[in-house]
Amino acid sequence: MSERSSTSPKLLEILVCPVTKQRLEYDAEKQELISRSANLAFPIRDGIPILLTDEAREL
Repeated sequence: MSERSSTSPKLLEILVCPVTKQRLEYDAEKQELISRSANLAFPIRDGIPILLTDEAREL
Protein backbone atom coordinates (compact mmCIF):
# COMPACT_ATOMS: atom_id res chain seq x y z
CA MET A 1 0.00 0.00 0.00
CA SER A 2 1.41 3.39 -0.92
CA GLU A 3 1.65 6.29 1.51
CA ARG A 4 -0.91 8.26 -0.44
CA SER A 5 -3.58 5.60 -0.26
CA SER A 6 -3.03 4.86 3.43
CA THR A 7 -4.19 8.23 4.77
CA SER A 8 -7.91 8.06 5.43
CA PRO A 9 -9.95 10.80 3.71
CA LYS A 10 -12.34 10.80 6.71
CA LEU A 11 -9.40 11.41 9.06
CA LEU A 12 -8.22 14.31 6.92
CA GLU A 13 -11.70 15.88 7.15
CA ILE A 14 -11.67 16.05 10.95
CA LEU A 15 -8.08 17.08 11.61
CA VAL A 16 -7.38 20.70 12.51
CA CYS A 17 -4.24 22.75 13.01
CA PRO A 18 -2.90 22.23 16.55
CA VAL A 19 -1.91 25.92 16.70
CA THR A 20 -4.97 27.73 15.32
CA LYS A 21 -7.65 24.98 15.36
CA GLN A 22 -8.46 25.87 11.73
CA ARG A 23 -8.98 23.35 8.92
CA LEU A 24 -5.96 21.88 7.19
CA GLU A 25 -5.43 21.55 3.44
CA TYR A 26 -4.11 18.23 2.13
CA ASP A 27 -1.19 18.38 -0.30
CA ALA A 28 -1.08 14.87 -1.80
CA GLU A 29 2.06 15.52 -3.86
CA LYS A 30 4.16 16.65 -0.89
CA GLN A 31 2.31 14.45 1.63
CA GLU A 32 1.68 17.37 3.96
CA LEU A 33 -1.19 19.03 5.76
CA ILE A 34 -1.09 22.78 5.25
CA SER A 35 -2.22 25.32 7.82
CA ARG A 36 -2.54 28.65 6.00
CA SER A 37 -3.52 30.42 9.23
CA ALA A 38 -0.37 29.27 11.07
CA ASN A 39 1.81 29.35 7.93
CA LEU A 40 2.95 25.78 8.64
CA ALA A 41 3.08 22.46 6.78
CA PHE A 42 2.76 19.27 8.82
CA PRO A 43 4.25 16.07 7.34
CA ILE A 44 2.40 12.83 6.74
CA ARG A 45 4.68 9.82 7.32
CA ASP A 46 3.57 6.27 6.53
CA GLY A 47 0.00 7.54 6.30
CA ILE A 48 0.13 9.17 9.75
CA PRO A 49 -0.25 12.96 10.08
CA ILE A 50 2.45 14.36 12.37
CA LEU A 51 0.73 17.35 14.00
CA LEU A 52 3.66 18.49 16.11
CA THR A 53 4.87 22.06 15.68
CA ASP A 54 8.47 20.83 16.12
CA GLU A 55 8.02 18.63 13.04
CA ALA A 56 6.28 21.26 10.88
CA ARG A 57 8.01 23.40 8.31
CA GLU A 58 7.29 27.07 7.75
CA LEU A 59 5.62 28.03 4.48
